[in-house]
Amino acid sequence: MDAGLDLVEIQPNANPPVCKILDYGRYKYQAQKKAAEARKKQKTVEIKEIKMRPNIDTHDYEVKMKNMLRFFNDGDKVKVTLRFRGREMAHQDLGMKLLHKVRDETSEIAKVESHPKLEGRQMVMVLAPIK
Repeated sequence: MDAGLDLVEIQPNANPPVCKILDYGRYKYQAQKKAAEARKKQKTVEIKEIKMRPNIDTHDYEVKMKNMLRFFNDGDKVKVTLRFRGREMAHQDLGMKLLHKVRDETSEIAKVESHPKLEGRQMVMVLAPIK
């Protein structure tokens, strides 16, 4: 008698191949739901950018550091960009000191993914949270 069921090959590479008698439409639907649930649960890591200047004021610096800590707690990477304008290019050592200060202050919760390097008129460093 016809029960509306199908013979479905579950594991074709097994020896012998594994087959089940079930409703194929329902099987496909459940597999699709399981894949959607897995996609929903996975976290995409974003790269957040914090822009600074070499002569940043202390309060502005503290606000940016607070935002950076929030990004790390969310599991995101942070790209710290230090932009030089005009005569600031002559004092790149100040920018390097600032990026090292950021690195030292975040050393407990973040690791340096790419060390500070000069790209044109800006210095860039990428930090990633420690799992």
